[in-house]
Amino acid sequence: MRTFWILWKREVASAFQTPMAWVVLFFLLLVTGFNFYAGVSVLNHGPTEVTVVESFFNTVFFWFSFLLLFPLLTMRLYSEEYRSGTIEPLMTAPVRDTQVVLAKFFGVLFLYAFLWMPTGLYFLVFWWQTHLTSAGAIGAFVGSYLLLLLMGMFYLSLGCLCSSLTRHQITAAVMTFAVIALFFLTGLLSFLAGHVDTMMQGITITFSPIDQMTQFSRGIFDTRPVVWYLVMTGLCLFLTLQSFQARRWRS
Repeated sequence: MRTFWILWKREVASAFQTPMAWVVLFFLLLVTGFNFYAGVSVLNHGPTEVTVVESFFNTVFFWFSFLLLFPLLTMRLYSEEYRSGTIEPLMTAPVRDTQVVLAKFFGVLFLYAFLWMPTGLYFLVFWWQTHLTSAGAIGAFVGSYLLLLLMGMFYLSLGCLCSSLTRHQITAAVMTFAVIALFFLTGLLSFLAGHVDTMMQGITITFSPIDQMTQFSRGIFDTRPVVWYLVMTGLCLFLTLQSFQARRWRS
C-alpha cells in the first residue's frame, strides 16, 4: 500500500506541475459557468418543472466540456513516458505492474474530481442568492455528481487503455475521443430503433449517458448504470494492465 501511495502522489504531483491541469480547469469553469448562467436565465422566463440541476447537466455546453476532458487528461499518462523513456526506470523498479496501473488511474481520477468540484459552488451561490434549493430533492444533486463520477471512471479507464497502446500523445488523444464518442453516441440509436424494435430502443436508452443523466438529475436512481460503469472500468483497467505488461516483456 505504501508503494501505491508513493506512485499515486507522483502522478498527482506531475499533473499539477504542468500547465495543462490549470488551463483545463480555467476553460472548464468558463464553459460550465456560462452554462449555469444560461440555464438560470432560461428558467427566469417563467414557471417550469425543470430544476437548475437538470438544466445544468443536460445541455450541449455541459456535454461538450465533459467529452473533451478525457483525451486531454489521459493522453500523456503512458505515451509521454514511453516517448521520454521515463517508463524504463519505473519498469525496473521494485513495484508491481498492478500498482503502476492503479496509481495512474486513481491519480487522473483525483484530477478529474478536482476539476469538477468547483462547479458545486454554482449551486451554493444559487441557494445563497435566491434562498431556494437548486433541485427538487437532495437525491437529484447527489445522483448527478455520482453519475458524473461513474462516467468519468469509465472514460478515464478507456483513456488509460488508449494511452498505453502508443507512444504518441496526439494518437492517444484521437483514439480516446473516437472510442468515447462511439460509446456516447450509442444512445442516438434509440431514435432509429424506435421505428424498428421497442426492445432495441430500451437497450440503447439504458446505455445512453444522456438518458442516464436525465434520470439521475431528476432524482431517479437506477442501479444498472452503476453496475455497467463499474464493470467496464474494471475491464478497461485489466486490458491496460495487459498492454503495460506486454510492453514490459517487449522491452
